[in-house]
Amino acid sequence: MTPDAQPSDARSPDVQLPDARPLLVLITGPTGMGKSALAMQVAERLGARLPVEIISVDSAQVYRGMDIGTAKPDPQQRARVPHHLIDIREPTESYSAGEFVRDALAAASVVHKRGALPLLVGGTMLYLRALYQGLAALPPASPAVRRELDALASERGWPALHAELARVDPTAAARIAPRDAQRIQRALEVFRLTAVPISQWQCATHGAAERFRWLRYALVPPEDAAGRAALRSRLAARWTRMLEAGLLEEVGRLYARGDLGAHHASMRAVGYRQLWPIFAGGASREQAERQALSATAQLAKRQLTWLRGEPDLRRLVPAVGLAEALAGDILSAARAVGSKLNCPVL
Repeated sequence: MTPDAQPSDARSPDVQLPDARPLLVLITGPTGMGKSALAMQVAERLGARLPVEIISVDSAQVYRGMDIGTAKPDPQQRARVPHHLIDIREPTESYSAGEFVRDALAAASVVHKRGALPLLVGGTMLYLRALYQGLAALPPASPAVRRELDALASERGWPALHAELARVDPTAAARIAPRDAQRIQRALEVFRLTAVPISQWQCATHGAAERFRWLRYALVPPEDAAGRAALRSRLAARWTRMLEAGLLEEVGRLYARGDLGAHHASMRAVGYRQLWPIFAGGASREQAERQALSATAQLAKRQLTWLRGEPDLRRLVPAVGLAEALAGDILSAARAVGSKLNCPVL
């Protein structure tokens, strides 16, 4: 071989090799947009051509006994399309973003080995960020520090603790709402335990962004006044349907257990948190329902804000034929990496 000769299998740098990473699909969006319904329609349209299993990305659907207020898929839906990460915890237990990442990756691996496509569906943005971007190796929770922070919050309010966070970690405070008790508590806890802001911990993380070939979709309302008004109407109608389906009675059953309190992470979920005081004697039904609807709208607003900061998301607006078009898009991508799905894609 002469010095200028190339090996017989050498390829030009301009030649693109097929992307053989496993395919992972995400459908996210603000609460009330119909993500789960769209995912079911897509899965059933793909049908025998490409089996689909859904992995829930919802921090409240992990809890057993919390069905109506979390819009959990019913048994008939779960029989038609397999679902993962639903009903895996008692509401007295905690479930962290780190546990979600571990469980979601394990579920995706199992689904791929079965020759099916994992479809992530949900709107818990912390979970999505943790999975895609990674999590820092943060210190474990400290019950003593959390009790201390809870006591301070009871005395001064969470906005005051948010102001404290802004002094020690302005980067984290800018990303956290002044009344987001769970995230304020965790950020202050990490700082008190390590003297290092949580935002610095989070800088050196490695997620699954490069591990898979991603298709990331966001189901969102149109970016205009009419779109925002339509979302508010959807949320109000959804809240009414939940009440008619027995949400208040569901919260009453959880309260009657006797082992749950407002301090449990499960009872901080939107809807449950606002209805809980009805049974604890701290609010009227009318007041609680009004607060719950307002909290739902605020959640949707926060989710939309997060989604606007994700430039590689493919934004979808509800429309006739959307499920069919989306199924076709996914099928085309699956054919390109069919060998990594361990199944024939017809």
